[in-house]
Amino acid sequence: MQFLVSSDELIKNLQALRNVINNNNTIPVLDNFLFELNNNSLKITASDLETTMTATIAVESNDTGKFLLPARMLVDTVKALPVQPLTFMFNENNTMNIISETGKYSFAYADAADYPNPVEMEEAAKINIPSGVLADAVSKTIFATSNDDLRPTMTGILFEFSPEGLNFVATDAHKLVKYERNDLKADAETQFIVPKKPLQILKNYIAGTNDEVIIAYDDRNVEFNFDNIRLLSRLINGQYPNYRAVIPTNNPNVLTADRQNLLNVVKRVAIFANKATHLIRLDITGAELKVSAEDLDFSNKAEERLTADYQGDDMSIGFNSKFLVEMLSNLDSDEISLNMSVPSKAALIHPIDGLEEGEFVTMLVMPLMLS
Repeated sequence: MQFLVSSDELIKNLQALRNVINNNNTIPVLDNFLFELNNNSLKITASDLETTMTATIAVESNDTGKFLLPARMLVDTVKALPVQPLTFMFNENNTMNIISETGKYSFAYADAADYPNPVEMEEAAKINIPSGVLADAVSKTIFATSNDDLRPTMTGILFEFSPEGLNFVATDAHKLVKYERNDLKADAETQFIVPKKPLQILKNYIAGTNDEVIIAYDDRNVEFNFDNIRLLSRLINGQYPNYRAVIPTNNPNVLTADRQNLLNVVKRVAIFANKATHLIRLDITGAELKVSAEDLDFSNKAEERLTADYQGDDMSIGFNSKFLVEMLSNLDSDEISLNMSVPSKAALIHPIDGLEEGEFVTMLVMPLMLS
């Protein structure tokens, strides 16, 4: 049994699939790729039981069969080869040869009988979303997810679909991001929470593409289909926090500033902040904004001033600089607005420009108490 495949096409898909496999699997069979050869079609699967990804590529073959190949060794081997056709030849003694233009590489393969069967979603709702929209939705929210396994619902992104539009929400209780598209609609209202691992893989794969992504979902799983890829994930069980209740609606104090300029200032001043709190202070007086930080333990101190448009009462407010850097870095606009009420309540960041029609982004950041 054998097949011929382009090394370039193969390694592009193997590297994406490799991201699904955990470094320390408790089930050894999951350290392998499942290869399913059906004449001129080769389907390759990787899984960690929670996430399963399948890529289907064209090959030259007259054979059929299933087998397991060690993922790490295969990726390392094919990645090290120059672009060329590769012949995979399977022998009866459970060894496999990769034959290139100048060499031959042999290693063992295993029986596919023990590999877990993928979940089949028979009665799933579906929606089509442009890949660029989905990539933006994930990119602008995934950094705000929590890493706290004691609050599993906050470790993923909330997908909210309705006839009014689509919302994507992430929060870790200190920061929150809501990405909205009212130019895309769903037939019915639904919501589900997708883990961050498959979404990170998805984002990296579809970034910069112009394809449609078909999202299929039921009560337990979600599936993303695009190009030659099928990405299946279990959903996170549980009730997502009522994020709407924490988004303030009355924010009369509005600061408008150049996003990149403010980001650069925050990055520089943050170097001098306390390493435990990352506290920076914003003092807003008229058209002047002073950004400062101080670490009393090491006598470090920094401050910078920049001009900005401000409508509201003079205010001093503190933030975690890491959160501000993350939020400002994940926006594409030239200008942003920082909307505040009082120093003890959450502030909102909105991009002023750079958005498509029907696209809205809201970022919430909790303040830190100033001494």
